[in-house]
Amino acid sequence: MKCLIIIPAYNEAGNIEKVVNNLVQNYPQYDYVIINDGSVDDTKKICKDRKYEVLNLPINMGIGGAVQTGYRYARDNRYDAAVQIDGDGQHDVAFLGNMLQLIESGQADAVIGSRFMEREGFQSSQIRRIGIRFLSCLGWILTGVRVKDITSGYRVVNRSFIQIFADDYPADYPEPEAMVIAAVHGGRITEYPVVMKERENGESSITLKKSVYYMCKVSLAMIIRRISFGVRRQMR
Repeated sequence: MKCLIIIPAYNEAGNIEKVVNNLVQNYPQYDYVIINDGSVDDTKKICKDRKYEVLNLPINMGIGGAVQTGYRYARDNRYDAAVQIDGDGQHDVAFLGNMLQLIESGQADAVIGSRFMEREGFQSSQIRRIGIRFLSCLGWILTGVRVKDITSGYRVVNRSFIQIFADDYPADYPEPEAMVIAAVHGGRITEYPVVMKERENGESSITLKKSVYYMCKVSLAMIIRRISFGVRRQMR
């Protein structure tokens, strides 16, 4: 399969070299593109100096805008599968081959790398795990699909969902809402056990202060997304 790895990056100067060097040296069978989301540190300079494959956004569009840019790039270049990994080095590409096999064999349209299936590696903080369980239950209620690691940014989709996400992708904290989009479009979603690493440098975009806002906003967005899809379907 012709596969593209999408790497959204905002202020990842301390991590991006390690991420890309690992790809180039150990996984040359995969194409990649960095979406530099208006970083104000040396991320852009590092990508330019190292001649990395990069798209530089003129302003910070947020994780959703950066990832959607990657999906549009994948669509326009006719990739069979697109993979999203974080630019902070938490996602291990060693698992990607098995995840892609589920796509190539037709067993799934979207595969989510889950840290909670075998509970190895970095498991996030307790308060975040409580929030993830809540969002997982909400997603199941809304769609009938249960995804344990619903906030995981490590995911693979096939060409059909490259097209869907290129046209329609959530703006902020997009992973749970993107799962709802995939489910309501009839996507076969499955999880694959992965081991994630803890961020080595920089800070997560989701701070403790933002956690309550995150939960409220994402929950409301998931509900509105599900209702709006049902309304559109009834109007057809």
